Amino acid sequence: MLRSAHTHSANSVLLLACIAWLCACTDNTPRIPRLAENTVILAFGDSLTYGTGASENQSYPAVLSQLSGHTVINAGIPGEVSAQGRERLPELLDHYRPQLLLLCHGGNDLLRRINSTITRSNLEAMIETARQRNIPVLLIGVPKPGLLFLDTAEFYNQIAEKYNLVYEDKILPDVESDNALKSDQIHPNAEGYQRIAAALYQLLTRSGALP
Repeated sequence: MLRSAHTHSANSVLLLACIAWLCACTDNTPRIPRLAENTVILAFGDSLTYGTGASENQSYPAVLSQLSGHTVINAGIPGEVSAQGRERLPELLDHYRPQLLLLCHGGNDLLRRINSTITRSNLEAMIETARQRNIPVLLIGVPKPGLLFLDTAEFYNQIAEKYNLVYEDKILPDVESDNALKSDQIHPNAEGYQRIAAALYQLLTRSGALP
């Protein structure tokens, strides 16, 4: 009877291990090294990072800092295009020495109808700049402007695949397509930024960066 119980227990453990292995195999999220205590995260972008439409402590970097327990530097500048961001990023990376870069840029390029090849080149240069410093990148896709914000611009998907990045492509289209989550036609409100921070927190957990 004892032997039977032991066998049943062993089989249960084996079954749970197999389930865990299958779950791991079906989760295609790339990995980010676990963030150490007192780690600095750099959130880099334009007005969506800055938090236009909400107070300073309601921006997505501020909320993500609360959720994760890590310092999240808000390096967003409203109105900035990707060419300006490309020039600005290296100095910030060298100054803050972050363990992770959250890259959410290119929205103003889309609004100004800048050639997508130029935007993609600038974003890839930012990623290369981070990689030269061994800083992992989480890319946040920005939706194409229109009557409704529904789809992330395709070049973000292409960049994520090229560099095998941890990539969030759903949350901004979801927020931008819901007027209840926006402060104006483009920018989220406090609840919208809260949703963005929560989505990034979940993705960082799935990628292994957070416990």
